[in-house]
Amino acid sequence: MTSTRERQRAAARARLEREMAERAASARRRRQTQAIVGAAAALLLVVAGTVWLATSIGDDDKKQDTAAAGFVQCAWTEIPKDQRTKEIKDVGLPQAQQANSGIQTLTMETNLGAITAKVDRSLVPCTAGSFTHLASKNFFDNSKCHRLVTEGIKVLQCGDPSATGKGWRETDGTGGPSYRMAEENLPTDKRPPYPEGVIAMAKSQQPGSTGSQFFIVFGDSPLNPDYTVLGTITGGMDIVKDVAKAGDDKAYAQQAGGGHPKKEIVINKLTMSEPQG
Repeated sequence: MTSTRERQRAAARARLEREMAERAASARRRRQTQAIVGAAAALLLVVAGTVWLATSIGDDDKKQDTAAAGFVQCAWTEIPKDQRTKEIKDVGLPQAQQANSGIQTLTMETNLGAITAKVDRSLVPCTAGSFTHLASKNFFDNSKCHRLVTEGIKVLQCGDPSATGKGWRETDGTGGPSYRMAEENLPTDKRPPYPEGVIAMAKSQQPGSTGSQFFIVFGDSPLNPDYTVLGTITGGMDIVKDVAKAGDDKAYAQQAGGGHPKKEIVINKLTMSEPQG
């Protein structure tokens, strides 16, 4: 005959097994319906300042429904108004729901010629949505690519709306939109993570800190796979390499590395096409 203690032990084991099964099912649901989160950014690799962290939003069932309909739910974290510097350009927030299919063409009309890139929304729906929103507000227009690194990571960095006009300022590289977002499409399985021809988003060393700044890789880069791969350059790489060949002024040599390009490159106009396909 089974003792009372044995029955109690069996009941306890059964309860534990049910709890473990419920936790596993809950974890699977969370992974399937996880929302994108956001935070804060500035210079690539080195940044000073406050980092804002975002939280997941939205109802799980609603996220599944929107994903099935060809959309994802994105989260934009606004920088508090009392913490914004004059380098922050407020053009509002993108739509929370963004299409997760279609190919867009990013076009930069610069003082040196056109640079184009292919952006696949299935890989970066929120980042592409943010870029499209900013471009529609003329956010990037008349801004200069403020940083060039020719040793090691080999990147030309752009996207600070405050880097305009003649000469350079100490604040160049600290500007961006009034919101931040999480990273997407991290090349964790690629070697090198950032080959020549990639266009990727700059961020701080903190996760969830993507803003508007981006960098074009003009030589295979050994960067850690922490930066959103936005797309691939399809035209104008010769322009980027000419700028790189002219060198930099070493303004950031003691900090993040590199400096301002000696051959000035200005984004006169940046546009994003409608998604195709």
